[in-house]
Amino acid sequence: MKHIVRFFVVTLLILNCTTAFAEQKIVILDIKYILNQSKAGKGAQEFLKKSFESNGKKFAKIEKNLKKEETDLLSKKTILSKDEYTKNSDVLRKKVIDYQSQKRSAFDLIATQRAQARENLLKKIDPILNTYISENDISLVIDKSYIVGGKGNNDITQIVIDILNKELPSLNLK
Repeated sequence: MKHIVRFFVVTLLILNCTTAFAEQKIVILDIKYILNQSKAGKGAQEFLKKSFESNGKKFAKIEKNLKKEETDLLSKKTILSKDEYTKNSDVLRKKVIDYQSQKRSAFDLIATQRAQARENLLKKIDPILNTYISENDISLVIDKSYIVGGKGNNDITQIVIDILNKELPSLNLK
């Protein structure tokens, strides 16, 4: 008799849990796609790419000039006195150190701007997503990178991108 009662209790619990999980609405969201394909995300990427390329060209030109100065100095090594050669090499060394610090700071600035742009975009996505979740009675949102399979009609990525494009057309990076 005890076994029959246990069987019915366990069966009742399983049925109750199954119906509770069946009523939940689970959707998929691709955060990486939103960051790369929204208007603000694309604008930020273009700005950062242009900044990176212009810095790269500028520093390549400086590096070329420094190498030219180095070869000139080495070619004059036998002509110059030891003190004068040491003085010129110290000046060149200081220029190289300055060049390296400028290059590092410029690329660090780009990395900082990239991180800030990503953070600002994610902060703007959060309230949009919370509003959409509450309006559509969604129980769970899962990032697409963690999904192995599922129905395509559960993906809300494009909906969130459309809302984000209306609310935040640009990040205004400087």
